[in-house]
Amino acid sequence: MAEEKAHLGVLDGWRGISILLVLAAHLLPLGPKAWRLNETAGPMGMAIFFALSGFLITRFLLERPSVPDFLVRRFFRIVPLAWLSLLVVLPLTGAKAEQYLPNFLFYANLPPFPLTEVAGHFWSLCVEMQFYVAVALIVALLGRRGLMLLPVLCLAVTLLRIVDGAMIEIVTWHRVDEILAGATLALIHAGKLGQRSQAVLRRTSLFVVLPLFALSSHPDSGFMNYLRPYLSAALVGCTLFDPRADINRVLKSRVLAYLAKISFALYVFHGLFMHSWLGDGERLAKYLKRPLLIAATFAAAHLSTVYYEQRWIDLGKRLSRRGRLP
Repeated sequence: MAEEKAHLGVLDGWRGISILLVLAAHLLPLGPKAWRLNETAGPMGMAIFFALSGFLITRFLLERPSVPDFLVRRFFRIVPLAWLSLLVVLPLTGAKAEQYLPNFLFYANLPPFPLTEVAGHFWSLCVEMQFYVAVALIVALLGRRGLMLLPVLCLAVTLLRIVDGAMIEIVTWHRVDEILAGATLALIHAGKLGQRSQAVLRRTSLFVVLPLFALSSHPDSGFMNYLRPYLSAALVGCTLFDPRADINRVLKSRVLAYLAKISFALYVFHGLFMHSWLGDGERLAKYLKRPLLIAATFAAAHLSTVYYEQRWIDLGKRLSRRGRLP
């Protein structure tokens, strides 16, 4: 049990780092525009976030392959805040009638892309929710052994990206390999893909993977972009399999644990506030208001996590336990 908690602490640390990268990419100037650092930090944060999601979902289903249990918990984790935000944002921004259903049912990232400007960052929730449905169907049809298909699907999606020249896109079939790479990591961690894969990750150095991962997230890195899903999973995996690494002390810090706890709400609110008065104006005015935007984002995320989302999460857990057979 202690080992499991240590691993979860590492994952929380990476989740905290992932949301910091996304916030920095969207809210701060990270360097001269020619360097395209903002366009690098965003994909880095999302790739880590997706890898963590794939890892945790697959780990959950390996331990408890109950599709209703899984879907109930996921529904009450994601949907309440997402739907509440859409209920407020879509009418206020004059969204068209045909945009409501795709956004509420999480397929607005698919052609013809009925995402709205204000809730455009919800594309990632669409990818997540579509993955949940797909993996639930696989487990419902094939049981736990169906999870062994996920590495194959990961490679297939990457091959499709290469064929289509899709280095970074928001459509699910060109992006879900970032989640599937994390799912593959979960299978490695559980010993489902042999001990050799675990040994490789134990010998992998964070300080080798990290610069390669950053390079694979840069829009000018060409073919390296296709390796981003695997490098993000390797980045998480090399710390997961080496609990003695000094970096793990940082990953298990209270600050990163707190950021991980409110990360979903931070992601939702920062995108909404960017299109409010707090994010409006010319360049100078915009950045003068940026501290207020960041403070409002953190305040809203904290209140939402503690007083709104947690109640839904607890309800989902209670319903899940109720539906379980002895």
